[in-house]
Amino acid sequence: MEREILSTNRKALRLNLKPSIYGSFAEIGGGQEVARFFFQAGGASGTIARTISAYDMSFSDEIYGESPSKRYVSKERLEQMVDIEYESLTDILKVKRGDDTCFFAFADTVATLNFKKDNVSHGWIGMKFQLSPNSEPNSVVVHVKLLENDNLLQQTTLGVFGVNLIFAAYHHYTTPNTFLQSLMDNLSRDRIEVNMIEMKGKELGYVDNRLLSVQLVKNGMTDATMFDRYGHVQQPADMLYKKNILVLRGSFRPITYIGFDMLKASYGLFKRDKDYQKETTFAFCEMTLNNLLAEGDFDERDFLERVDLLNGMGQNVMITNFKEFYKLVDHLSAYHIKNLRIIIGVVTFRKVIDEQYYKNLKGGILEAFGKLFPNNMKLYLYPTRDYENSEIKTSANIKVPENIEHLYIHLLQNRKILDIPNVKESRLHFRSTEVIEGICNMQNDWVEKVPKYISKTIIERKLFGCI
Repeated sequence: MEREILSTNRKALRLNLKPSIYGSFAEIGGGQEVARFFFQAGGASGTIARTISAYDMSFSDEIYGESPSKRYVSKERLEQMVDIEYESLTDILKVKRGDDTCFFAFADTVATLNFKKDNVSHGWIGMKFQLSPNSEPNSVVVHVKLLENDNLLQQTTLGVFGVNLIFAAYHHYTTPNTFLQSLMDNLSRDRIEVNMIEMKGKELGYVDNRLLSVQLVKNGMTDATMFDRYGHVQQPADMLYKKNILVLRGSFRPITYIGFDMLKASYGLFKRDKDYQKETTFAFCEMTLNNLLAEGDFDERDFLERVDLLNGMGQNVMITNFKEFYKLVDHLSAYHIKNLRIIIGVVTFRKVIDEQYYKNLKGGILEAFGKLFPNNMKLYLYPTRDYENSEIKTSANIKVPENIEHLYIHLLQNRKILDIPNVKESRLHFRSTEVIEGICNMQNDWVEKVPKYISKTIIERKLFGCI
């Protein structure tokens, strides 16, 4: 059934005319763009208890205290604002109208485009809200990037998005994906990107924020989302900014001994690099949504099983919509990372050097490799064992198309492609597909191909069809 998309003005007016919804607005940086829509819609006294814009940093610190991260555009600052605004609102009005009012506190802290147009325009937006009078509040926190190249346009976009968020909190909280999609009502992807969302509360306990975040990617609202090793949703820029990055792409269904050997051996190789610094090095496993959707509709349970297993082994996880490796590199470069190392197996590398995958590029494989190998990027090549003759394939003996052989040699000589040393050769024949086949066919040999924690968890929780 198609959902009616209301105009921003109608959404604001509908909220204004509902006397049971009442709250405050605190907006820093972008001006009072969200509150302005409610004032312009008419009947704002039915919704707005107060608005505030503590633009000066000293005033902001006096009201909300200093931000733990020392940043004014941050999740920590937003949460401070929302908590204090909500406490102030309820302290003043709870006795007077608490029995028939659902209180809310909306806040945003946003850096819009500066005069020189040389900053990253982004912001944190969120709210605390009751869904019934005298109940514990729920909360939602969102991070956005403003993509327009004009300050006034960004302010308008921010106002529309804020109205959408408040409207969704009261009208779409029971259907999380509709909640997400409604955030983009009357907006387009070239105006704003939503790359992190977190929903919490007693009445939102059914929401899995990891699944919610991957829906952001599936819906085209962002290109990537990330979970830390504890399964918590994170803003990728906060995790990756100015870090040395080590990435392993895979389907991880499930991760085998080979997958962990790839990570461990690659980390050992990275430690030899003159640019290596332990405190700034960050490793994660990346899954592309193209793989998650390879067999039809997105299987939510299957996805969560993979993430749970990776988190259980202490791995951070990123979900992207990039099929090609050069697009992944291009995206990660936007986080101003120091050095990037991508781990890749020989079997996958053979596809990377296949020209048929770059027919859509004017420059073909040369253009793709130009994007794949910026100055701070190296490819770590993990060997494989040839099924036919048991020969171990490395960069030295893999077959390369004759017409790109000189390009390949150039990359090798300039150490842009490096073989991973000290690998577990006895396990090079392990494959995730064989593990799944063993599980489905109730063959016990699959447990020898995965770490004990993985096999134990699969059996106990009956994952991937295990009986």
